[in-house]
Amino acid sequence: MRAMTRPVRVCYAIDELANAGTETQLLALIRELDRSRVMPSLVLLRGESEVSRALEPNCCPVLRLGLGRLRDPRAALGGWRFLRFLWEQKVDVVQTYFPDTTYFAVPMARLAGVRHVVRTRNNIGHWLKPLDKQLGRALNALTSATIANCRAAREALLRDERPALARVHVLENGVDLGRFAHVSSENRENRPHRCTGKTEDKKHHSSISLRHCGLSSVEDARTVVGVVANLRPVKGLDVLIEAARHLPDVVFRIAGEGEQRSALQKVIDSLGLSTRFTLCGAVHDIPAFLETLDVAVSCSRAEGMSNAILEYMAAGRPIVATSVGATPEVVRDGIDGLLVPPSDALALASAIRRCVEDKSLAFRLAQSARERIMGRYSRKAMVRRFEDFYTRLVHGRAMYHETTA
Repeated sequence: MRAMTRPVRVCYAIDELANAGTETQLLALIRELDRSRVMPSLVLLRGESEVSRALEPNCCPVLRLGLGRLRDPRAALGGWRFLRFLWEQKVDVVQTYFPDTTYFAVPMARLAGVRHVVRTRNNIGHWLKPLDKQLGRALNALTSATIANCRAAREALLRDERPALARVHVLENGVDLGRFAHVSSENRENRPHRCTGKTEDKKHHSSISLRHCGLSSVEDARTVVGVVANLRPVKGLDVLIEAARHLPDVVFRIAGEGEQRSALQKVIDSLGLSTRFTLCGAVHDIPAFLETLDVAVSCSRAEGMSNAILEYMAAGRPIVATSVGATPEVVRDGIDGLLVPPSDALALASAIRRCVEDKSLAFRLAQSARERIMGRYSRKAMVRRFEDFYTRLVHGRAMYHETTA
């Protein structure tokens, strides 16, 4: 007969929710976990912003602590509320994201008597200061394990914070392939125009979210290169703007928002690229945006495992990306895309030009990328990896096992 162990109760703790890579992956995981294996809950260190509240999942208990900073006078009360929440939810595992929440939640989880505390490292720590590394090393004694989303992040963690090798596990990200199933892999000039402003049925894309990208029927005849990225220095968008100077017949679109917007716009204007380079702002229909592109680019100076690249692959776009972080693990150079050194505008421009001019190469890269992501980086596979990790961590074996009557 088949015996069943009770579901593992996992409490995820993070600063707040946002339309960014780590938060998007976490929310997808919470929504799609098999509740017969894992029962999730969520604690937000802050969580009071309008964006964070709008993103809160309705499929699990959520606690907002409203702590603006760790030295907030309300931190003691927040700590007590966190302890009570863990006891009420009968939590087996607390998993933390980002430094502030980790510094707060790891010791509090141990104080609450939680059996397993897990940290998450989804980047290569390019921003870490010496104090962050010291605190990370101190927290090693309080954590059961650390999860990284790629080998590059794991290696950076081992170098920076020196946890026990056996306690660091790689659980790769995944992408919802269903969102991109309708995106055509044909050359864009052979695809129907999606940005006419007409209302289409739900199988097609909403054009409203793309109007502010500046796409027009005239420009649609030109080669379109695009990026999905937050507007931050680490994303290397200034390098893409410089590369645009060497590609006069190409128009560029960036889907994303961030603190660097005004600075990037000034550079675009100063270089006379305003008619060919558009900062689209936040675009909610990413599959629709990607279908308007001939080439998709990631020009980051540092990355963990890029969600944008996974989306490019799922959409079947030819990819040009900088060889940083997990990107060479995911995109095989010359097979699934073209890789270039970071901060090298000429190399970036040259690789984009190759994809633009060699249509057969672009098609081969796009097809290979789509096949690769379907086999390894699906959302379903990612969720299963996490479910298996939690059940091994808590129960020491698979959740379901065969026993004799």
